[in-house]
Amino acid sequence: MKDLSNKADEKKQEFLKMFELLKSEKDLRKLEILFKSFLKDLYSELKFFDLNEKKTNGKIINDFKNAMQLEFSSAYEKFGLESETRRHDPSIIRSGIKFGSVHPLIKLYKKMEKIFLNMGFSVVQGPEIELDCYNFEKLNMPPHHPARDMQDTFYISSPEVLLRSHTSCVQIRTMESIKPPFQIISPGTVYRVDDIDPQHTPMFYQVEGLVISENASFANLKSILIKLLREIFGREIGVRFRPSYYPYTEPSAAIDMSCIKCDGQGCQTCSGAGWITVLGSGMVHYKVLREAGIDSERYIGFAFGLGLNRLALLYYDLNEIRKIYENDVSIWRQL
Repeated sequence: MKDLSNKADEKKQEFLKMFELLKSEKDLRKLEILFKSFLKDLYSELKFFDLNEKKTNGKIINDFKNAMQLEFSSAYEKFGLESETRRHDPSIIRSGIKFGSVHPLIKLYKKMEKIFLNMGFSVVQGPEIELDCYNFEKLNMPPHHPARDMQDTFYISSPEVLLRSHTSCVQIRTMESIKPPFQIISPGTVYRVDDIDPQHTPMFYQVEGLVISENASFANLKSILIKLLREIFGREIGVRFRPSYYPYTEPSAAIDMSCIKCDGQGCQTCSGAGWITVLGSGMVHYKVLREAGIDSERYIGFAFGLGLNRLALLYYDLNEIRKIYENDVSIWRQL
């Protein structure tokens, strides 16, 4: 087998003699240039070898390179210089640098998070890869339940492991690990088998909330969500609660806000209704409390959830959800 060991050893001895004769920084810089040129020649010879020979000779070249770099480091110290990789001060801020900005979704979430923190909520995170029991069964959705079809999801290992379809599973984990009373929000990415269109994507950001105490009421739920929407949009907004159905809450309500584009008069954005549905909510079902190990005779709770992406469409006045994911700098500058 042909190799470069003799050539590398001869050159190594030659370079070591040159290091002993160095008299100045200028000599060191000349030796650096010579070293880089020889190293380049060595690497260029690899193309003449077969695969096994390339592996052997590549190691020979790298060993030679590492040995020489140690000698250069000693020489830098001898002349009071920094190594080649540290010749420039990384702490110096160059004028005219254009800094990036926070993504619009994160900016909106941080505003929302601040509102909740001011109301005494805590932020809780959970895994995006989840078990079926947390994503469905402990939320009152057994395998035969038709509500699962509404949240058809991505299975990693059917039927047990999946990508979560909502952050409600974080609420279950919290109820199992923390004794009430508590009030939390659980933000994060969720996944559903949706076709991509102006209003849907298979991945989106969701924020859910949960309050468990001995005296939680629907009136508390209403006051929190009305305050949330009015704080986000910075003005008085009409809010209405409509009866709805969710397996994990009873009673349940869908929450509409008056269309901010037409002030409830009816337009293309709200399909002429004057209202836009932005949240789902309700009192936590007693079966969910029991599954999480909470005494449903003593404690009561309410929960709510919203898709941050859809709320962002209204907040930033966008006409389709896909713009949030496109790397269009001109859009980010406007927002």
